[in-house]
Amino acid sequence: PCPAHAGRAPGPPDGGWGWVVVFGAFLSIGFAYAFPKGVAIFFKEIQDFFGTSYSEVAWVSSIMLATTYGAGPISSILVNRYGSRPVVIFGGLLCGIGMVSAAFCTSILQLYICVGFITGFGLALNLQPSVIIIGKYFLKRRPIANGLAMAGSPVMLCTLAPLNQFLFDNFGWRGSFLILGAILLHCCVAGALFRPIGAATASVKTQATEEGKDDLKEQVTKDAIEMNSPVNIPMETKTEEEGEKDCCEKINQYLDFSLFKHRGFLIYLIGNVLMFLGFFAPIVFLAPYAKHIGIDEYSAAFLLSILAIVDMFARPATGIIANSKWVRPRIQYFFSFSIAFNGTCHLLCPLASGYTGLVIYSIFFGLAFGMVCAMLFETLMDLVGAARFTSAVGLVTIAECCTILLGPPIGGTLIDTFGDYKYMFIKCGAVMVLAGTFLFIMNYYNYRMLAKEEKERKAKEEDSKSVRTENEGRYNWNKESVRDGPELEPLREEQGLKKEVNGT
Repeated sequence: PCPAHAGRAPGPPDGGWGWVVVFGAFLSIGFAYAFPKGVAIFFKEIQDFFGTSYSEVAWVSSIMLATTYGAGPISSILVNRYGSRPVVIFGGLLCGIGMVSAAFCTSILQLYICVGFITGFGLALNLQPSVIIIGKYFLKRRPIANGLAMAGSPVMLCTLAPLNQFLFDNFGWRGSFLILGAILLHCCVAGALFRPIGAATASVKTQATEEGKDDLKEQVTKDAIEMNSPVNIPMETKTEEEGEKDCCEKINQYLDFSLFKHRGFLIYLIGNVLMFLGFFAPIVFLAPYAKHIGIDEYSAAFLLSILAIVDMFARPATGIIANSKWVRPRIQYFFSFSIAFNGTCHLLCPLASGYTGLVIYSIFFGLAFGMVCAMLFETLMDLVGAARFTSAVGLVTIAECCTILLGPPIGGTLIDTFGDYKYMFIKCGAVMVLAGTFLFIMNYYNYRMLAKEEKERKAKEEDSKSVRTENEGRYNWNKESVRDGPELEPLREEQGLKKEVNGT
């Protein structure tokens, strides 16, 4: 049976093998996020080699990041179908193939394909399953587990920045790409650690007490395997129309489009799409900017390491703060503040003169960047609940990929036009402050509406209780509750998820 749909354990174990899974996620998330930024070290040399402009070279990182995000739904569908482990292993293989083939490229267009699309797609197959499997292994300690796994990104960036500079000095950019291809194969090892939670553990634990339920689960799994076709009707009798309907149902089963009716999800989506317009460009251009103002290569690469070291401590710390009883019920406000803080750092960056100023900027940027990244998926899970999270991640990432794709090239165009990096930092800062403010106001509205709906629901329940008189038969009472049930169900479910996730 499919590991994703087979009978799951009664509840997330919140520890045990879960910590090994967090380590695997730490590796694969680390590569997925840090690699497109680490490659920026080679940009100046690739630019000279192919004789291209800033914005043309920036497309390499952009295409890579956009593919990593845009392939989100494909990744989600594959995880739902086959489970996290095989998807991550396949992704690791793709990453290795992409980077090795990039070493033999003879034009910038070939680099776009090998580094941008092939490696980017491999990284997408690493990112999604790692985030999803943490949600299956953790509930109470989830913000901490997410914070630790997300710390993989700065640790990798911290290591990759100087390593890439060292590799370049010794082997040139082509030799470096070959070696990096081999390093990326470690994603396969990370994937091997993702033991599927479900089938085996669940059936052993529940066999004695819930045999009936198990039988039902087996039946459901069997139906899923047989493409949802009724067992008693032969396959040949299926009409074309039924087949089409089946196909739509299957897509919706893997990607839940009803999320677009979810108010909290839409607020998150709009805020994030706006934020990503200014999120990655400052990192991509930090090292080139330092070289531009006359700082040597190693010191420029070291700025990324400083950013990453601060980021490394910021993520788990943010996870612990976000898990505290004061912050967790209102985690969305904390997330909005982090985005606005990030934007403020970029707005102040042009004031930094010399290397010391850039070091201070890197420290604050690392802190702000770590705060946003640690809560990126936690806030989404808080809004939609663990059950719909897989679909939500897929839908969010495909929407974000457009602004991620445009962010760095717009920055590159501003640099080419004005010959100054200042305007690129101001653009990114302004966009992020705007996104943070939008999320803060809209989440305040969302929390108010949820409280109002909960109040109305309670009032409605109390009214229906008082209206019912004792002489009404039990049968009528049952009929009434059955009729009211489905209407209130989605709201109840949403409130239930909200309470469970917020830990109240």
